[in-house]
Amino acid sequence: MKEIFLMYLWENKLIKPGLFTMDGRKIEVLFPGTKNSHSGPDFLDGRIRIGDEIWAGHIEMHVNASDWYNHRHNSDKAYDNVILHVVYQADKATYTTLGHPIPVVALQGFFDETLLLRYRKFVDSQNWIACEKSAGNVQRFTWLSWLDRMIVERLEMKVEEIILMVDESGNDWEEVFYRRLMASFGFKVNESPFQRLSQLLPFQLLLRHADQKLQLEALLYGVAGMLDEKFEDDYPLQLKKEFEFLQNKYQLRKLNASQWRFMRMRPSNFPTLRIAQMADLIAREGRVFSRILAAETVDEIKNLMKLVASVYWDDHFQFDKKSKGKPKKLGDEGINLIMINAITQVLFAYGHFHSLEAVKEKALMLLEALPAENNSIVRKFDETGIKSSQALQSQALIHLKNHYCNARRCLECRIGQLLVRTGEDYVS
Repeated sequence: MKEIFLMYLWENKLIKPGLFTMDGRKIEVLFPGTKNSHSGPDFLDGRIRIGDEIWAGHIEMHVNASDWYNHRHNSDKAYDNVILHVVYQADKATYTTLGHPIPVVALQGFFDETLLLRYRKFVDSQNWIACEKSAGNVQRFTWLSWLDRMIVERLEMKVEEIILMVDESGNDWEEVFYRRLMASFGFKVNESPFQRLSQLLPFQLLLRHADQKLQLEALLYGVAGMLDEKFEDDYPLQLKKEFEFLQNKYQLRKLNASQWRFMRMRPSNFPTLRIAQMADLIAREGRVFSRILAAETVDEIKNLMKLVASVYWDDHFQFDKKSKGKPKKLGDEGINLIMINAITQVLFAYGHFHSLEAVKEKALMLLEALPAENNSIVRKFDETGIKSSQALQSQALIHLKNHYCNARRCLECRIGQLLVRTGEDYVS
């Protein structure tokens, strides 16, 4: 038995009638309360009838009544307003910090045991997700409603990360956006060194040299640690010379070049090209985030991200290594991923921070307009019958898998709750 299962029963009113307190008084649940996602009692502002009296207040739940003492609630004043202690087994009376008795009610024998069997089957499942064989039976509307909740939860988690960066940067949203953008240019494999590069090389410093693209590129490649070799081509030699001057002027620190990953990557994703494309963006647009805030359509934002590496890279993927000639543009898939993982997240955080609902809606609109991602999680959900046609849905599914399915939080998931209640053979 787990506490979360008792909470599921209580919240969904799946308790059989005929409850009595530990001391023999009849109980009727009028309102189970609102589930508390913060510290303190499990349910807030519940209403119950004990005998002929109606009680209003908080409700705490444990597997055993003695857990009240194991969790030290008897010495925590935050629990003095608890009006009911709901447990599986009532093995001990409970009291407030002032020694006042708290009614205890045991749920053992007062719920359908098949619910517990279904829950245990989900939790013990070795499937990719616990409901893999039955999730596709749940009606589409229920799924869409839950995914709407998941995308908001995902973006709210990102807001917390971004607000920390806002504090660190002194409320400089251009700097924050630049850092988030740099991380997304790493496309997972090189995310960490791109993050570090953005920390060592502030956006405001790059802006000073935005009108001198060679200097801009020298700063980026130099701090990335990519100019420490002996070169033959004129272009990297020029970059190296420029960087030696700028490094001395600004006392810049560098990354170790070994942090960058090239192995098992498509050459079009090499960090050398991504850095050149970032330089192109800053040289063309300057304060990029301001432009994105002002943009009115998805196409306007996409056009901002149509980046091309400088001419040298037309026939190179790495310094001094010539290859087949072709302009190195940021492709549509790359643009979409950057919009999903950087632009929409910072827009949503900006709207949250400044209480601008229109900006938050703009972020959600972008996710609705972008195609679903093509990754292992999205493909696997597709195989189970849960298809996503837009990035809003694919992002929601990624959040669901990583934060609910992997941890077997089935009873906190609307789909899991439904299937535990109705059975795996539920058909919409």
